[in-house]
Amino acid sequence: MIKELISSLLLVLVLSFHTANAAISPNPTVPTIAAKSYILQDSASGRIIAEQNSQQRLPPASITKLMTSYVIFNELQSGNVALADEVLISEKAWKMVGSRSFIEVNTKVPVEVLLRGMIIQSGNDAAVALAEHIAGSEETFAQMMNQYAQQLGMFNTNYRNSTGLPDTDHYTTAQDIALLSVALIGNFPEYYKWYSEKQYTYNEITQHNRNKLLWRDSTVDGLKTGHTEEAGYCLAASAKRGDMRLISVVLGTRSENARAQETQKLFNYGFRFFETHVLYKAGDKVTTSKIWKGSEKEISLGLAESLAVTVPRGRYEELVATTNLQQAIIAPVAQGSVLGEVEIRLDNKLIAKQSLIALTAAEQGSWWRRILDTILMLIWG
Repeated sequence: MIKELISSLLLVLVLSFHTANAAISPNPTVPTIAAKSYILQDSASGRIIAEQNSQQRLPPASITKLMTSYVIFNELQSGNVALADEVLISEKAWKMVGSRSFIEVNTKVPVEVLLRGMIIQSGNDAAVALAEHIAGSEETFAQMMNQYAQQLGMFNTNYRNSTGLPDTDHYTTAQDIALLSVALIGNFPEYYKWYSEKQYTYNEITQHNRNKLLWRDSTVDGLKTGHTEEAGYCLAASAKRGDMRLISVVLGTRSENARAQETQKLFNYGFRFFETHVLYKAGDKVTTSKIWKGSEKEISLGLAESLAVTVPRGRYEELVATTNLQQAIIAPVAQGSVLGEVEIRLDNKLIAKQSLIALTAAEQGSWWRRILDTILMLIWG
């Protein structure tokens, strides 16, 4: 009787254990997101964690200003303009409808003031004033925007203006916006800080950043909201928790609160169930290989860019890395030459791959070394 009771208790414990673990799915489903299109992407690895209609062309409204600022940041970095440069405000800029920075016609306003007004207050007047200052006209500036879009690989994007005001030929996608966001954060950290500012005062008027997540989630530090009747309520946002940064883009939600709530859902999902690790840093030695006919016997191989992977949380130790090298590496070899690749697998599925390059140049060896290696290569095939 006692044995039967113990057996029953053990059975209950085993069943309870399996039931509890069955409820924890190894790949939890993405929460329902009320948006026409969305994407959640890791910034370092590029891994798309969740998406729906992310390549659908849609009007971006004021999220357009991410590219407007990207162009201007490049102009600042190249020295073509300076933050202290004064911009003469045209009548066109002054008359712009929609969100405004309250700049006055025929006054001169520094580039930095206009940038912060455009980024924080989403000023259409500031965006047009900057576009005219950089390119002479907003139409020419839009051509610059499209050139940068092509360089970044934003092949489903076309800009017609610097503001995002409606135009039938002005469109982008959630995926392209995420791509732009990663580039903006990575290339211009000194200017990206403005995207986290909650308010800005100009001309004795204080306006607040429309990104509600800046108040609700301390890990969110950007990026940009947008709204028109055609586009709905949109939000491109970035959050960093620990060493992991995620980019979220939601397009076509029903309200200001909805775009914030749907974005928060995506962030909570991504950070809870996934983790990102940098496996190899740019320039670090990944492996070595024998080099034939060289002054040295081995050559060090590494990566031109850091390699990061995003995996389900708790599965980092299961990653398997393999290297595939050229059958025979023969000197001379120039620094940066591609000599193979490294592959990263999880569950025997390829999740990342990157070329292996020569970290240093390899010179030819002596005539005796070259003759000896030629003979050895013939013998060994």
